[in-house]
Amino acid sequence: MESLLAALPAGGGGAVAAAAAAVGGLAAAAALAAKAGVVGTGRTNAPPAVPGLPLIGNLHQLKEKKPHKTFAKWSEIYGPIYTIKTGASTVAVLNSTEVVKEAMVAKYSSISTRKLPKALTVLTRDKTMVATSDYNDFHKLVKRLVMAGMLGSAAQRQFRDTRDTMMDNMLSTLRTLVDDDPHSPLNFREVFKDELFRLSLVQSLGEDVSSVYVKEFGREVSKEEIYQITVVDLMMCAIEVDWRDFFPYLSWVPNKNFEARVLTTESRRTAVVRALIHEQKKRIASGEAKVSYLDFLIAENTLTDEQLMMLVWEAIIEAADTTLVTTEWAMYELAKNPEIQDRLYQEIQQVCGNDTVTEDDLRRLPFLNAVFHETLRLHSPVPLVPPRFVHETTNLGGYDVPAGTEIVINLYGCNMNKKDWEEPEQWRPERFLDGRFDDADMFKTMAFGGGRRVCAGALQASAISCTAIARFVQEFAWRLREGDEDDVDTIQLTSYKLHPLHVHISPRATK
Repeated sequence: MESLLAALPAGGGGAVAAAAAAVGGLAAAAALAAKAGVVGTGRTNAPPAVPGLPLIGNLHQLKEKKPHKTFAKWSEIYGPIYTIKTGASTVAVLNSTEVVKEAMVAKYSSISTRKLPKALTVLTRDKTMVATSDYNDFHKLVKRLVMAGMLGSAAQRQFRDTRDTMMDNMLSTLRTLVDDDPHSPLNFREVFKDELFRLSLVQSLGEDVSSVYVKEFGREVSKEEIYQITVVDLMMCAIEVDWRDFFPYLSWVPNKNFEARVLTTESRRTAVVRALIHEQKKRIASGEAKVSYLDFLIAENTLTDEQLMMLVWEAIIEAADTTLVTTEWAMYELAKNPEIQDRLYQEIQQVCGNDTVTEDDLRRLPFLNAVFHETLRLHSPVPLVPPRFVHETTNLGGYDVPAGTEIVINLYGCNMNKKDWEEPEQWRPERFLDGRFDDADMFKTMAFGGGRRVCAGALQASAISCTAIARFVQEFAWRLREGDEDDVDTIQLTSYKLHPLHVHISPRATK
């Protein structure tokens, strides 16, 4: 669940960019740095500090918009935990699985407070969401609601038919595209994105909404525009950085362009989501009960209208995050590596024969699961976990981290650590079959977090992505569009593929 607000990327993730931007870099910060001062700590058991400039600290070294890669390089010099300065803030960056697990689990109570940049503070209505709320009574309430109403094992069983329909629709669309033009590459993302959004609407609202009248706009809004306003615009807005995040003592200085963009995006999102909820409330009032998150939340009757709106929106946007990012990268790698694709196909044939792969088969397909986890490792949907705030001094990795420090977990750095992974830059699913990991361990790469803040959507994301990968390979042979073998660029700070995956697919011969 955290991925979109950390990534897309979002979804994936999406707001991964926003979280990363809080420690990322901003050219405007350098121009204003001379107006402020920074005081050193003078601590003796502090983590190593990356040298930086007076006032701005390390901001000038992070302007390349890929801070997770810079952080990983620094870890080779300064170790798995070190500090940087981002303007007025001291940030501890964690780059090893061992230290990350210590922070997420053993020492969680002292670093459980979220540290959000201004854009996400506005977009999340000051943390009124599962993924961004602090670990408090509100978080416990809404986490319970989302698990019981949509993402827990019992709720997932209720939505099984919806997910099966999603798979059938995608395969039907792919067959039609191949039949219409067998020699042209197809846009995989468009097919997968459309069905994911349909799934998110059905789960969240109870039906696949084709349009909705928005009073504030004075007109009907199409499904395509609903997606743009509630997903795409929000993800791009989350990337917006306010230089005042780095220099809070200059918060009195206006930043009108930033404020206008964020507030406009937030108000449009709110208008559309409220209109969607309003229409579905009329359905519910008429006595037409459906299995949906909204129906469940209204029946619970524990939320304010604002909280209801935010939780429904969160459910809509996050269904378009980690699952899309991971599945697209998995199909890219399988199309690029035909021998691994063939190995997966042979496993599916041995286990399922000519029977269609279902979610019930996933536990019997170890190589499929290896493909999934290796994709999570190499293409971490959330390269940087949204920052947390140390509210009481704690010891991490053998160092004393004082209260007031921000914590950034660099999952990319953990999964590219050469001490833990042989040739980490290579996509090698077989590394997850060597007995090193328990088959039931869902958090081999920490992609879904850990501890009390483990991702609520891990079960759904894994089921959809693994089933889709298996169905795609079972029915088609995949190869990349010519010239795309090295097309691995991502959108700014996210893992979201910069260019949609274009592939050639050929129906497999049936017995």
